[in-house]
Amino acid sequence: MDTDTVAIIVPRAILDSARMSVDDAKLELAVALYAQRRLSVGKARQLAGMTLAAFRRVLADRRIPVDYDEDDLEGDLATMARFGF
Repeated sequence: MDTDTVAIIVPRAILDSARMSVDDAKLELAVALYAQRRLSVGKARQLAGMTLAAFRRVLADRRIPVDYDEDDLEGDLATMARFGF
């Protein structure tokens, strides 16, 4: 993990009012930035602290379209080939 980090100060009362944990807030930020095309799916899932599969499930549950381009396809095909598919 990158050791160069930035802390965001959020008063506990704000999270309590929103009925959110710190992890919930990170997920919401990650989803919002991904939906705005400001973060890639990889960076967004990293911010959310989730696996790619879990983050994609969150996106699907919220009906947020996933960016999937030729590079993604090539990566998926290479992974499948590695596993003999």
